Formats: sequence, structure tokens, C-alpha cells
Amino acid sequence: MSDETDNRSTPSLIADVMTHLSTLVRKEVDLARTEVNENLSRAGVAVGMIAGAAIIVLVALNVLAAALVAALTELGLDAGWASLIVGVALAAIAFGMMMKGLNDLKLQSLAPTRTVKNVQRDAEAVKETL
Repeated sequence: MSDETDNRSTPSLIADVMTHLSTLVRKEVDLARTEVNENLSRAGVAVGMIAGAAIIVLVALNVLAAALVAALTELGLDAGWASLIVGVALAAIAFGMMMKGLNDLKLQSLAPTRTVKNVQRDAEAVKETL
């Protein structure tokens, strides 16, 4: 292999370096595209969680309204307090789902972090080689 390298001309070596560099850039772009697609898929799930939270909030509001009606009409605490407890529990679940969904939608979680690390590592390797 050393004989083969010694016999190669400078333009041939530069052409090889350029070929390897273009292949590396192409693969990094493919990796970035894949990572962004994965992150967008997670964002879709996050949007679904927010939509689910909105539906549960609507149910919680209905239950809380029923609790208020039951408390006012019956003046018996049993049915009203039971409805109130269920409504508050559903509202707490909806809040947790909404916070999780919003956290997953932050721009930091959508950025292609693995690709950035790979590009930095590749740049260091190219610097060391040159």
C-alpha cells in the first residue's frame, strides 16, 4: 500500500480527498434529514398529546360543572364531592399531558443534535488529516 501511495500524483491524491469529502458531506446531509424526520415524528406525537389534553380538559370541565350542579341542587356533599374529585383528577392529568407535549415541542428537542456532533467530529478529523 505504501508503494501505491508513493506512486500517486498530487492531483490524484487531491481528487481522492475531494471524493471522500463529498461522500462524507452527502452522508451527513442524509443523517441530518433522517434525524429531522425522527424529531418531526416526535413532534407529531407531542401535538397528539396536546390534543388529548384538550379533550380531557373539556371532559373535566363537564364533570366540574356537573359537580357544581349536584352540590347546589342536592346540598348533599357525597355526589358533589365525588364529582369534584373526579374533575380535579382529570384536570391534573390533562395538565401533565399538556406540559409533556409542550416540552417535547421545544425547538431544542427538534434540532438535529447527533448530526451536529458528527459534523464537528468529521471537521476535526479533516483538520488532523490536513
